[in-house]
Amino acid sequence: MAKSTIKSLSRLAIIKSFYSRLKAIGKASDEPARDLYSYLPNKLALSLHPHVQYLKVAEIIPHGKDMKSFVFVADKERGTEKLAWFSAGQYLSVTVDIEGKPFHRPYSIASSPRDTLDGKYMITVKRVGGGVCSEFILDNWTVGTQLTASAPQGDFTYEPLRDASTVIGIAGGSGITPFRALAKSISEGDEKCSLVLLYGSRTFDDAVFSDEIGEMAKKCDKIKLVNVLSNEEKEGCESGFITAELIKKYAPKGEYSIFMCGPQAMYNFADKEIEKLGIRKKFVRHELFGEYFHPEKNADYPGNINEEFTLTVRICGKESVIKCSADTTLLRAMEQAGLNPPSDCRSGRCGWCHSQLLSGKVYTPASVDGRRLADKEFGYIHPCCSFPLSDVTIDVPPMVK
Repeated sequence: MAKSTIKSLSRLAIIKSFYSRLKAIGKASDEPARDLYSYLPNKLALSLHPHVQYLKVAEIIPHGKDMKSFVFVADKERGTEKLAWFSAGQYLSVTVDIEGKPFHRPYSIASSPRDTLDGKYMITVKRVGGGVCSEFILDNWTVGTQLTASAPQGDFTYEPLRDASTVIGIAGGSGITPFRALAKSISEGDEKCSLVLLYGSRTFDDAVFSDEIGEMAKKCDKIKLVNVLSNEEKEGCESGFITAELIKKYAPKGEYSIFMCGPQAMYNFADKEIEKLGIRKKFVRHELFGEYFHPEKNADYPGNINEEFTLTVRICGKESVIKCSADTTLLRAMEQAGLNPPSDCRSGRCGWCHSQLLSGKVYTPASVDGRRLADKEFGYIHPCCSFPLSDVTIDVPPMVK
């Protein structure tokens, strides 16, 4: 009985009810509640988790020709007085407007939480071949560019109740950014763990922030940096790839946590190496690596990657019919059509793009399938990591930020 009742609920009716409640709340008085025990916690919660942050670019730091760091400050003219605090390892979901189409992309915060008290965030963007947003940002953002972003999000953070006192960090490419934040936070005394950072790069020149983190390590005995170069041999650096043997070489005796951040290929390799170490799963943490590509490389992929399908999208009762290739996620297809679907992590975990699959079949790689059991039972998917196997119809929640 309960299952049939849940399935009969109208998503549109629920959304209308939600907006009617927001409208009623909006008509309420702006006067603070007299009960400080309810007012102050709510005010604090809003300052830590704002619905949106209005930012502008204050500084641009180039790292070669295909990577730049962007320093953001609060855009007070548009209503953001100060930046929301965060924990080292979290990310911002940044909205990028390209020819009138909004795209949302997650970028790890490379600055430390303490920098936020000085009114600054920093992210680092690397050019990705075919990457719509990375290419636009690197080619178009200048000092003064205005943008919107989410509150800090994500759980790629050190938690002493869960994690070991020593973190083995495995970073690849631009995946160094959350580790820069963690190392800086450790050196500033705000994080109590130790960090052994194994940083994989092709060459030493590709290892952005290596010199900076190396200086932190010289001043703080809780930080150790090991550069691992795949295409170059250099004194003081390891050569090759980050293997189980290399991890054991630098790991402490006893328990330790492993935090990983980098490209999808690095995860595929490192996960197999970590299995050899017999570490409990709670001590292995993956940062979101963004959108999934090449589902056909998975042994269980059942489709034809060269096919093209029709994607019917319903948002608040409005229906749009667009094309979606088999090698493209439903989310990316909707963005390219200018539909502005909700998204944050783009990695199957946060659930912000949570949508109902009304008809058709999709493929979701097991490694990024972050749905709850109830989602699978009642036909809900995450479009950010779902690839069409047939013509598909989905019901998508509106972007309410």
